[in-house]
Amino acid sequence: MAARDALAADGGAPVRTRPYPPALPPIEPEDAEAVAAVVRSGQLWRHGGRQVRELEAAFALAHGLAPAHAVASTSGTAALHLAVGAIDPEPGDEIIAPPITDFGTIIPILAQNAIPVFADVRPDTWCIDPEDVARRISPRTRAIVAVHLFGRPCELGPLRQIASAHGLALVEDCAQAILAEHEGRPVGTWGDFGCFSLQQSKHITAGEGGLTLVRDGAHAARARLFADKGWPREGAVRTHVQFGMNYRMTEMQGAVARAQLPRLPALLARRRALAARLDAALAQAMGIVVPPLPAGSQSSYWQYAWSVPARAAEFAAAARAEGVPVASGYVTPLYLVPALRERRAYGGSAFPWGSPYARPQPPFEPGLCPAAETMADRLCYVTLHQGWSDEDADDLGRAVRKVARAFVRRGWWGEPRGPSA
Repeated sequence: MAARDALAADGGAPVRTRPYPPALPPIEPEDAEAVAAVVRSGQLWRHGGRQVRELEAAFALAHGLAPAHAVASTSGTAALHLAVGAIDPEPGDEIIAPPITDFGTIIPILAQNAIPVFADVRPDTWCIDPEDVARRISPRTRAIVAVHLFGRPCELGPLRQIASAHGLALVEDCAQAILAEHEGRPVGTWGDFGCFSLQQSKHITAGEGGLTLVRDGAHAARARLFADKGWPREGAVRTHVQFGMNYRMTEMQGAVARAQLPRLPALLARRRALAARLDAALAQAMGIVVPPLPAGSQSSYWQYAWSVPARAAEFAAAARAEGVPVASGYVTPLYLVPALRERRAYGGSAFPWGSPYARPQPPFEPGLCPAAETMADRLCYVTLHQGWSDEDADDLGRAVRKVARAFVRRGWWGEPRGPSA
C-alpha cells in the first residue's frame, strides 16, 4: 500500500489539517440594523408593525403567489402545524409521511389527534416513495406529507396525481429546501401547502421562524387564523371563530429574515457550484453513490449526501480523521424513536392511536419501512456551506476517495480488489 493511502485513523498522514470554516448563518450588518430599527420603532409584534407582513409578501412573490398566500409563524414545525390545522382533520384521521425526517414533521399530526402513517422512502433518492404512499392510503387518509430531504425535491408529479385522485391534501415539508426546484418549478408550490423553516441551521435564519405557502384562498385564511388563536383581526368585536395556536412571528424575526431574503439566489448558486465540484470528485470514488437529480430539478443543498455499500458510521469516522466534516445516518426512522414506538403523546392514554375514532394500527417495529432502515448503515453527508472555498470541496473529495479505496481493499464493501484498487 502506498504511504499516501494509509488512513489517518491508522497513523497515516491526513488529507487536511486545517479546520473547515464554521457553518455560520448569513448574518450581515444590514440584518442587525433592520432589527435595531424595529426596536427603535417600539412596535415589536406583527400587528403593530410591517416587517412580518412585508416578509410574507416578498416570500409569496418569490414563489409566484399573491401576498395573502404566505403566512409567517414561529418555527418550521409551526409552519407545518398551520397546514394541518387548515386541513382540519377529524380525530383518528390519517396523514402519510416518510420516517426519515425531523420529528417536527410529525408533531403537528399528533397535535391535531391525527394518526401518522409512515410510507417508505425510495432507496435511490431517500425521499418518500409514491408507490408505497399509494399502498398506505385508507378511507381515513386526509393528507400526504412530502419531505424534500437535504434539499432534494421529491417526485412531486406522481405525489400530486395520487393526492388529487384520492381527494387528499399534499403538504410539502420544505424546511431544508428553500427555492429548490422540481421540473423548473419551486418546491412548495406543487402541493396545497409548502412549509419552510427559518431555524438557525437553515439557508436564511431568524433563529427560529416558519413560512407556509398556501395555494387555496380559503385554506390560506384558515392557516392565518390558526396562527393567531382563531381571531379575525379585521372584525370590530374580539372573537375566536376556530381553534388556533399563538404562532405569531415577531417583528424582529420578520425584519432579519426579510433582510436576508434577497441574498438567497447568490447563496444557493454558490452551494450548487460547490455541489457540482463534489459530484465530479465523488464520481471517481469506489462504492460511493451520489443520487442524480432529475432533469429540470435543483437541490438547495442543505446537506450534501451520498450512500456507501455498508459501514457508514465507520466510513464517516475514518473521513473525519482525514480532516473533513463527514457525518453518517442522519436520523433513526421515526417510528422507532421511543415517543412513537411506545405511543407516548398524551400521558399514558396511547392517544391518538388509542382513540375510539382511530382504526387499529400495526405496532411500530423494525421492518415497517425497509429502505428507510437501510439508510442508517449507508448514508453519509456533510453540511455544505456557501462559505467553503473550492479547495475545501476538493479536500473533501480527496478524503472520501482515499477512505473508499481503503474500505474496498479491506473487503468491507465486497471482495478486495488488490493494491491498485
